[in-house]
Amino acid sequence: MLGLPARLSTNLQELGLTEPTPIQAKAIPHAMNGRDVLGLAQTGTGKTAAFSLPILTAIGRMEGKPAPKSVRGLILAPTRELAKQIQEAMIGFAKGTGTRINLVIGGASLNVQANKLERGTDILVATPGRLLDLIDRRAVRLDDAKFLVLDEADQMLDLGFIHALRRIATLLPKERQTMLFSATMPKNMNEIANSYLENPIRVETAPPGKPIERIEQSVHFVSQASKPELLIEHLGAHKDEAALVFGRTKHGCEKLKKKLEAAGFAADSIHGNKSQGQRERAIKAFKDGKVKVLVATDVAARGIDIPLVRHVYNYELPNVADNYVHRIGRTARAGREGAAIAYCSPEEIGELKDIQKLIGRDIPVEGKAAWAADLLEKTKAGQKRPNGGGGGRGRGGKGGGGGNRGRSSGKPAGAAANAGSGKPQRSRKRRSSNAA
Repeated sequence: MLGLPARLSTNLQELGLTEPTPIQAKAIPHAMNGRDVLGLAQTGTGKTAAFSLPILTAIGRMEGKPAPKSVRGLILAPTRELAKQIQEAMIGFAKGTGTRINLVIGGASLNVQANKLERGTDILVATPGRLLDLIDRRAVRLDDAKFLVLDEADQMLDLGFIHALRRIATLLPKERQTMLFSATMPKNMNEIANSYLENPIRVETAPPGKPIERIEQSVHFVSQASKPELLIEHLGAHKDEAALVFGRTKHGCEKLKKKLEAAGFAADSIHGNKSQGQRERAIKAFKDGKVKVLVATDVAARGIDIPLVRHVYNYELPNVADNYVHRIGRTARAGREGAAIAYCSPEEIGELKDIQKLIGRDIPVEGKAAWAADLLEKTKAGQKRPNGGGGGRGRGGKGGGGGNRGRSSGKPAGAAANAGSGKPQRSRKRRSSNAA
């Protein structure tokens, strides 16, 4: 129906992909006709195939081989994990076609990557920083590129890649097809869209920033000190199922991983302090079922496609509300059901309200606490960080809602029987996980 070449169709059937998802059905026909595409869809809805299949089709019709060090199609992604996932998916789609698909990301040898680019590349999947490193070495050139994809463009903005993107844009030919895909549409996305896209067709399958409806969301109000015990109880209820746990900082995630191991869970972690090899081994063990709990910073909020992940825990709420949508998008993938459980301490009430405003509804409360209602009311009255409490970008402040050490009653039966008065104390500052 979509006019794909026979070889691609055969590969898709072998991969079990026989019906297009809504974003694929809407985007692929326009992309096959050479239109620039602005695609908006939640994570886990098949955006990779939506841009990969038209590019593979077009490149398959080209004659000859790419010139040395040249690139015919460029796909930019914000994280190593997402870039690697895209490359692996495209290799599966293109099996038997002879299409050369290379990957350049940080954490791997520059010399090895430069050598692979020497013969020329049909499709290059890259993170912006490492691509610029190789351009500066004159190991790759972009003047022959006919296709450009910006995947998860909103996170590229969050991670500060805007200047890298502007520089890369000057090296690309003006005559090209460009596709931009994202799960959210922040205001500053218009600058990217206007700079890169020419008369684009806009396709979307749900309002930007809205999580997949199949995800069962809930929030537990709980003091920061009581979170480990609550998490251990929740994980213990489904010990044989894969769970992804999100924290804010590299140090905090590593510390939590060790606590879970001590409690008897097969756990590992990925964050910015881990080498690329360590991150890849942890993800592989998670995919293979050897690791049941993966603790991660937002480095894993995009780029981990493990369909069997049934539970996502927001152990600490993200500083940027959009990241909540991406985090919980790691579950309920490929049409499956999923559960997203958030833990909210007194100091995180502001983040919770930002998330609820973004998704357009209140998250159902499972674990209640005496202090929660009062702090929620104060945020509604315009006091985003009550009583001098800090936000996600560094905390401190005296009194009221700013602390993270208060005891709460936000646990289900059997959890932390000592949860009590909910008087928060002075909290420690934390670094944003965006740098992780």
